[in-house]
Amino acid sequence: MEDLRKQFPVLSKYTYLNTASSGLLSNDLIQWRREEDKKLHENGSVHRDTHKIQIESIRSSIARFFTAKNNEVALVPNFSFGLNTLIEGFSRGQKVLLLKNDYPSINWVFEHRDFDVCYAAINENLEENIEAAIARHKPDILAFSLVQYLTGIKINFDFIKQLKAYHPNLMIIADGTQYLGTESFSFSESGIDILGCSAYKWMLSGYGNGFMMIKEAAQQPIFPSTIGFNSADGIYSKQNDIPFVKRLEPGHQDVLTYGSIEQSIQLMERVGIEDISEKNKQLTDFAAAQFSEKGLLKDSVLKRKEHSTIFSIKGDEVVFQKLKKNNIICSQRGDGIRISFHFYNTKEEIQKVLDFV
Repeated sequence: MEDLRKQFPVLSKYTYLNTASSGLLSNDLIQWRREEDKKLHENGSVHRDTHKIQIESIRSSIARFFTAKNNEVALVPNFSFGLNTLIEGFSRGQKVLLLKNDYPSINWVFEHRDFDVCYAAINENLEENIEAAIARHKPDILAFSLVQYLTGIKINFDFIKQLKAYHPNLMIIADGTQYLGTESFSFSESGIDILGCSAYKWMLSGYGNGFMMIKEAAQQPIFPSTIGFNSADGIYSKQNDIPFVKRLEPGHQDVLTYGSIEQSIQLMERVGIEDISEKNKQLTDFAAAQFSEKGLLKDSVLKRKEHSTIFSIKGDEVVFQKLKKNNIICSQRGDGIRISFHFYNTKEEIQKVLDFV
């Protein structure tokens, strides 16, 4: 994948290990954006008149990439907006199981509304903790991140499928922002009812775009109150006949921002999602071994069988500034330093971190 690195100019300037904060934009994407802006600049509404066809193409690309149905995919500015919009259509008073210290944009959505909230702990026994909490509290909804933004702990997907099989009435909601794009994933086979994503991280699509995938069966008990002329495709007579996902798309949709998702999907399809999965697994295994040998990982990570492309290593402000001074780009999160990598990174770049910690 060495030639592929040329698609991302940042990599020639920095040791960029910060995709968990902001994914990189490819040369192909930037070129497409310029051409798209140029068309709008030169043709105005003549070009804009094609936007409905483009939006449906984008929706289809997302559905294809994650094996969802077109009528299950809503285009939203980000995960937080999408989830808040959906939750407004939920019945209040339901019991919701969350993970303690999960990403605030998941937990706050429920904590700041009239839901009965309970929690499971995030540690090496994550799945067992969820199972025990379900047995104890009998929640109606389970909401969580597929990958934890602080530690990189990734939930076991077979566990989620099994959980849904044992508890078919449990509504399972997940944030895939720190996961989708890192490996092959099938929404239809996942056991997850609602899955959202902001596309500026691992989907490499820039800011202001994301999507929600909502299975047809999960749409039935949800009644979003959002509505707009675009929801009805600009047709007055369709006010009372609006498809579910269009409820999450009440206003004008920006082809430039949402089209960036489609362009990045096309890049990942050209590379091959299976090859991306394998490359990221190799990097993860290498990082886990190297960081573990140097005593940089917590037991909650060491005791897990599999991990994500995010690691929190032990290190203070002095260590972080040393990494930064040497052009190693990462993030301070929680009580550690967060290192994150994607298929455009190398083992040598991960090795560089070890020279300064």
